[in-house]
Amino acid sequence: MTAPTAHADVVQAWHTTAEPLALAEKQLAALPEPERRTAAQREAADTAKDTARTLRARFLDAHADAVYDHLTEQRQAPLRLAELVAAAALAFPGLVPTDAQLDHERSLPQSGKEGHEIDQGIFLGRILRSPLAGPHLLDSMLRPTPRALELLPEFLRTGRAELGSVTVERSAGAAHLTMCGHDRLNAEDNQQVDDMETAVDLALLDPDVRVGVLRGGEMSHPRYRGKRVFSAGINLKSLHAGDISLVDFLLRRELGYLSKLVRGIRDDQAPAWQPGTVQKPWIAAVDAFAIGGGAQLLFLFDHVIAASDAYLSLPAAQEGIVPGAANFRLTRSVGPRAARQIILQGRRIWAKEPDARLLIDEVADPHDIDAAIERTVHRLSGPAVVPNRRMLNHAEEAPEEFRRYMAEFALQQALRLYSEDVIGKVGRFQEARARATENANADGNGRDSPQ
Repeated sequence: MTAPTAHADVVQAWHTTAEPLALAEKQLAALPEPERRTAAQREAADTAKDTARTLRARFLDAHADAVYDHLTEQRQAPLRLAELVAAAALAFPGLVPTDAQLDHERSLPQSGKEGHEIDQGIFLGRILRSPLAGPHLLDSMLRPTPRALELLPEFLRTGRAELGSVTVERSAGAAHLTMCGHDRLNAEDNQQVDDMETAVDLALLDPDVRVGVLRGGEMSHPRYRGKRVFSAGINLKSLHAGDISLVDFLLRRELGYLSKLVRGIRDDQAPAWQPGTVQKPWIAAVDAFAIGGGAQLLFLFDHVIAASDAYLSLPAAQEGIVPGAANFRLTRSVGPRAARQIILQGRRIWAKEPDARLLIDEVADPHDIDAAIERTVHRLSGPAVVPNRRMLNHAEEAPEEFRRYMAEFALQQALRLYSEDVIGKVGRFQEARARATENANADGNGRDSPQ
């Protein structure tokens, strides 16, 4: 079957599916906004959504490869996640939400949304599940971002880039990435994910950089003013406000800069017989704490240095979400029992306790971390480091296993975002923070707890 014929066939197949789906969507649109619905109306909305999502899932189960080929010109166009869902919205109306639907949802708190991102999760999960489309999408996400390519000439000239929530500075063959979300304890949001991927791209694209280093900067947050903090994880304030995106945050983070830390950046100039990615070793230096997404980062680094008073934790189960690919990676580091304690029960791992040695390579006095970083940069600058880390990562995290995990993650995390318990917990968190801020302002000490 020729490509044009195949494309025509999948478009016709979608037209057949789109007719009953449009009826379910019409029934949903006739209901009041989510926060104003009665119990009966919520049940009717759930029924309409279930019908529509079943139709989408069945269509993709049968046609995912044909849909992907249609959108990517037979896998010749390397579309990133956001580009792929935007193209699908145009080519297959109703399969995924439109830009207008998403723009409307972004203006609402999480509790007021319809949950259109779940349809993106269904779509991307089916694409990632495919042995043909999935690897191509993963490969597309390893390409440098347009923002990084635009900033690269200036970075090569000056050795410095200020990206908003992240700064990058080249020094003695190392790219020092500093997270500087100083007022929010480096809690991640959509913008920080974009800044981090740009920073990682610049470090990987610069031929004068041999090693990357990630560390948190000094905080202006009242409790940690003037002190360095690694990361407080996902920004729960942004989550409650509806500003955490499935595609631009939760999936782009995993398939974008986190994957580039492991697999490197796509190099189209490399000869066909050589590895197609540029890889470099990475060092993480943890001051104070690495919570949630901050802890997830550590599983990817070649050397982790932690201050002697620092701790790690993954409270995602308490928050109600899935901690990225931590469920995929943590067991190989600490074993199944400790992994369940950390993920399911929120156990903290302090830098000085014995189990921390499974996650942290070096514990240093807080005043000695700079020296520890310098020593490690020197050790990881040898020419044989990159090929050996490439083989270690290949053995520890086969791309096919990662792809299958992310296919399931795409849907499960989308469902979690719109679950009643997550919406309720985040709302209560915001109320508690507001009360704490009022109390802090009243007594003048300005203290608050980490996210």
